[in-house]
Amino acid sequence: MRKRTLLLATTLTTGLLTTGLFTALPATTATAAPSGLAGDFNGDGHRDLAIAAPLGKIDGKAGAGYVAIVYGTAGGLDSSKRQIISQATAGIPGVPESSDSFGDRLTTGDLDDDGYTDLVVGVHAEQIGSTGDSGVLTVVWGGASGLKTATDLSAPLPENRNELGWSVATGDFDGDGDTDLAAANIALPELNVFQGPISRTGKATGLTGIDTHTQTGINADNLVAGDVTGDGRSDLLVMGQEEAGEGYRTRSVLYKGSATGLTPGGKAAGGYAAVIADVNKDGFGDVVTGNFMEKSTDEPNGGPGGAVTVTYGASGGLSTRTPTRITQDTTGVPGAAEQNDRFGWSLSAGDTNGDGYTDIAVGVPYEVIGTKKQAGTVTVLRGSASGLTGTGAKSFSQDTAGVPGAVEAYDSFGYAVQLTDASGDGRAELVASAPYENTGDGAVWLLKSTASGVTATGSKSFGAATVGGPAADSAFGDVLRG
Repeated sequence: MRKRTLLLATTLTTGLLTTGLFTALPATTATAAPSGLAGDFNGDGHRDLAIAAPLGKIDGKAGAGYVAIVYGTAGGLDSSKRQIISQATAGIPGVPESSDSFGDRLTTGDLDDDGYTDLVVGVHAEQIGSTGDSGVLTVVWGGASGLKTATDLSAPLPENRNELGWSVATGDFDGDGDTDLAAANIALPELNVFQGPISRTGKATGLTGIDTHTQTGINADNLVAGDVTGDGRSDLLVMGQEEAGEGYRTRSVLYKGSATGLTPGGKAAGGYAAVIADVNKDGFGDVVTGNFMEKSTDEPNGGPGGAVTVTYGASGGLSTRTPTRITQDTTGVPGAAEQNDRFGWSLSAGDTNGDGYTDIAVGVPYEVIGTKKQAGTVTVLRGSASGLTGTGAKSFSQDTAGVPGAVEAYDSFGYAVQLTDASGDGRAELVASAPYENTGDGAVWLLKSTASGVTATGSKSFGAATVGGPAADSAFGDVLRG
């Protein structure tokens, strides 16, 4: 028997109101050359940001969902250069349906090798006719005018589909120079790897199905790609649960990339969020997992209020070095470990001060501030030659001087985080969301970075209405991808 883990998505029970759509494409020229920069949808040399609002009402359908795109500029992310993508948008397959939650599973990558980053939407709740199958993978293609047209992957497809697209990740797993797409599926095989390049007609070069539970005892709930071994091939972290006595515990396993595809390797700490990043600048990606659950017999990797664990990378895969575990009780980390803080709920990686070491943003969306429950904070941990550390850590909330807004109960600031260098100055800015802001409408905050790291000075925020999307109870900011 296998137990399915819920990803970091929530359902608001309040009604959704109808709001008209407005789409504004970024100003680019038809001759713009693609930059080849990861996360650059329109090829102008600046990283862009996808913001999911999976509960947004589209064409009167509650919970149909949409994705807002905010484009990067030399001044950073610019909310005036944006567009809205939903199944009601011209060029996007499908039709809006209630509870499709379009946008709650996202990844990015250049799937057709044209130099523009593409956006992949795992529409796992989409029903396929009357067959009982569910889940489609929609690729929205990047180009000089931004994200305009899309294709559903049509072939090859797994024989059994049950919420295909439950989790999605991209990477060059076989090292052939083409981007591949990994997608989790509740039906067997649980992991499907579509070999790139993928054409704009929806055809992948090949498909490999992997039964992760049979191979490793861990079911595929969450997928995270990155180069742990430093060989130029992408590895894939599969996060899920494994049986432990009479119950289950969270656990992850690293599938290593090779010329013949993915093969199972060592196991690492479990959790519900993860990134692969080189935090100690030794040339190997490190596995950073976040487990927001408190310590119990079912969650042995957690702690009071949650924990972040770093399992270091090496040429052969996971290093034998003792993993580093960081909580809010770790020296230098602001705050204190308290029950239900959910430290590690969300994670993102980037160099915030330009020193060459990758830093980690940690969402703590249930942090209590004063008497306000579930107000939320974001903590930025610093990378160093010795690895991830609490030294120099910073914490931000709506109570931080310079951060717009006011602390309110149940906003869940830090529910999603993204570190991205949109301006191209060599320092990653911090994007943080609070999808429960204004009782479920949601909002996003942009914090700039300096040589001293992330700063609240000059930070700004915006909601769905600013980018022309339906605002009421849309959970704007539920997922951030760049």
